[in-house]
Amino acid sequence: MSPAKAVLALDAGAPGTAINPNVYGHFAEHLGRCIYEGLWVGEDSPIPNTRGIRNDAVAALRKIRVPVLRWPGGCFADEYHWRDGIGPREDRPRMINTHWGGVSENNHFGTHEYMDLCAQLGCEPYICGNVGSGTVREMQEWVEYLTSDADSPMANLRRANGREAPWKLRFFGGGNENWGCGGSMRPEYYADNYLRYNTYVRNLSGNTVYRVACGPRGADTVWTEVLMQLAGTAMNALSFHYYTVAGEWTDRGLATGFDEARWHLTLRRALDIDGLIAAHSAVMDRYDPAGAVALIVDEWGTWYDVEPGTNPGFLYQQNSLRDALVAALHFNIFHRHARRVAMANIAQTVNVLQAMILTDGPRMLVTPTYHVFEMYAVHKGASALPVALESPDYALGGSAIPAVSATASRDAAGTVHLSLVNTDPNRPAEVACRLSGPVGSRAHGRILTAQDMDAHNTFERPAAVAPAEFTGFSTGEGAAKVSLPPKSVVTLAFVD
Repeated sequence: MSPAKAVLALDAGAPGTAINPNVYGHFAEHLGRCIYEGLWVGEDSPIPNTRGIRNDAVAALRKIRVPVLRWPGGCFADEYHWRDGIGPREDRPRMINTHWGGVSENNHFGTHEYMDLCAQLGCEPYICGNVGSGTVREMQEWVEYLTSDADSPMANLRRANGREAPWKLRFFGGGNENWGCGGSMRPEYYADNYLRYNTYVRNLSGNTVYRVACGPRGADTVWTEVLMQLAGTAMNALSFHYYTVAGEWTDRGLATGFDEARWHLTLRRALDIDGLIAAHSAVMDRYDPAGAVALIVDEWGTWYDVEPGTNPGFLYQQNSLRDALVAALHFNIFHRHARRVAMANIAQTVNVLQAMILTDGPRMLVTPTYHVFEMYAVHKGASALPVALESPDYALGGSAIPAVSATASRDAAGTVHLSLVNTDPNRPAEVACRLSGPVGSRAHGRILTAQDMDAHNTFERPAAVAPAEFTGFSTGEGAAKVSLPPKSVVTLAFVD
């Protein structure tokens, strides 16, 4: 089949907005096997661990340099009472996880364990507070417990529980999805509640809290309008959630064994986030033209029907090459919106939805999505460069999406990186690149692709989908030509 032809123009000398490394953030909720077994196995487990946190998961996540980890939810956050998760583990009360499977939660993984996990990962903590069912005092005391070095009740309680020095806590969210599972609130009512709760989130002992308000559901720009109007000056960021669903909520399709129609629909739905971010950003611009308030996409990813035979409330799904392309398309979009999008947190880190890692007892593997995070790490903190792309369509069943998607950045050392996606699972694409400004004359690259649309890693074949060296390109003076195989993700580095 002859390749589709695309034309790309890249100006490496143009000023660009820095891509916040936190766009590559993660999310770990008390849901299914994300925390328990996925990250926490307990100190007495035969699975190698450090203070109960499994070593293999930490090593894999450190390799991709996780910048920030959101916890404890999600819907779980607005029924979580932090005092249940401190003190001797054998004395911690149990609770029912009413949102996710109705299972008993023993609270063995709480504040101290989470902060230890963040320290082991070398990442920033991002805690979501309980506005839905918690009290103002409860939230106030949690922040004091975490961050105060005073001679005060909460700081002394922390010391009694084995932690002398306060932690640094930068990111704190005032509730989660308060339009739904976090309290079924109207935007006006939530705005008033956010202002009330936020008043008591103190900056203590030199710690400055970056305050995140609950943002809209999907295309609900009315919520964004109300929050920016009533509470915009009291927040550093507004959160936004978007899940890629390849069908309807009652029929999301399977993570593997799908046909090309589901492939196309999934990628088309993934691209829809671009318009949603633009719409909410436009509302924010009216109230905050300087861009002081960020938009944080702190839940995103694919959501399919669960794997057959698993607990429906555990949201366990396989992760295929299709998910890798979804991740790459999201990053390309986040980079384009770098002025507003200051963080994004994939849902979720282990064993839930579009996971980085899957575990089975002592066994662990990394997914195709993990590999995209690793391939795109070169863009963290770099300056997003303008890319003008003329792409042919990838059409199916009367719908069309661009066959090629691209993003580029210039890092602190001056190296230009170009990442490309070919969404067409059948047809190669040839991208003719016009390069201007300071771009290296040579290049090296890596590719992620596979024979099948639903190719995925298993515990028997954990490296079935993995990056490889890419040589399908040529470079010349101010130009490059890249030959993208079908259904592929490529990252090129231009060097002298």
